[in-house]
Amino acid sequence: MRFLVTGGAGYIGSVSVRHLLDAGHDTTILDTLERGHREAVDERARLVVGDVGDVAAVTDALEGCDAVLHCAGLIEVAESMREPGRYFDVNACRPLRMLETMRGREVGVIVFSSTAAVYGEPESVPIDEDHPRAPVNAYGASKLHFEDVLEWFKEAYGFRAVRLRYFNVAGAWPDGSLGEAHEPETHVVPRILDAMASGRESFEVYGGDYETPDGTCVRDYIHVVDLARAHELALERVAGGGQGGVFNLGSGEGFSNLEVVSACARVTGRDVEVEIGPRRQGDPAVLLASNGRAREELEWEARAGLEQMVSDAWAWRQEHPDGYA
Repeated sequence: MRFLVTGGAGYIGSVSVRHLLDAGHDTTILDTLERGHREAVDERARLVVGDVGDVAAVTDALEGCDAVLHCAGLIEVAESMREPGRYFDVNACRPLRMLETMRGREVGVIVFSSTAAVYGEPESVPIDEDHPRAPVNAYGASKLHFEDVLEWFKEAYGFRAVRLRYFNVAGAWPDGSLGEAHEPETHVVPRILDAMASGRESFEVYGGDYETPDGTCVRDYIHVVDLARAHELALERVAGGGQGGVFNLGSGEGFSNLEVVSACARVTGRDVEVEIGPRRQGDPAVLLASNGRAREELEWEARAGLEQMVSDAWAWRQEHPDGYA
């Protein structure tokens, strides 16, 4: 089959593209390269440089495709609180134009890269897919808005859509050739590793007064390659005529920020002093996945543990100290 991957030059998108190509699927990438990296584009893929809101670019990229994996979008929680309008534009309004273009091309099959941020501050953990959706930041709200759009396209036009709600993604391609390269970097694992690699004396953790065992945020981590496998399974499901659905993707195990720092120290053999800074606006205390539905219906499970994610991310950091620059 041939799949279109939007945001295929970004972190999750590039790893997913490589995995799909290795599995024998033809792949087209649509990416503006504003935050993606041309160096991350697999030479076996077809690249269309453009935006998901650009009808001409989407029409070109959809040529011959059976389904769309939609990874493009803005992802930074703090930035979303400062610029909510931009987040709703990029994460909901522009992709709506993509859906209309898909409808015109009779490609009504999509797998959407959503987020656990749609749940907001959870009422209970682990969180299952039927948990109330009440995002506490504009990032989660913009993703939820597009999820709702997909529901209406299913009702009106028969779209088959899989919505994958990711928890915290970490790790890299195991040989260190593809990895996380954001500017600025806000995700905790690459930030810790950068502090350790550069020899900085301290690392700031956002908030130490949450109602958790050590006072820092607790998150559920998933390896980016495990995520790529889930993408493949979901695409094959709906492109093969199966039904859509909503699936949490996480390990089902939570780690605090301080526990992640300790894991990084074990993998790298380096230490860094932790400084407790203020909370980051829009951050829930605990996010932990119930992933039973993905195991049962997609026949997917998380394989890599936290230390494997850190080890692969460290290999990437050592091979690419300046990212793709």
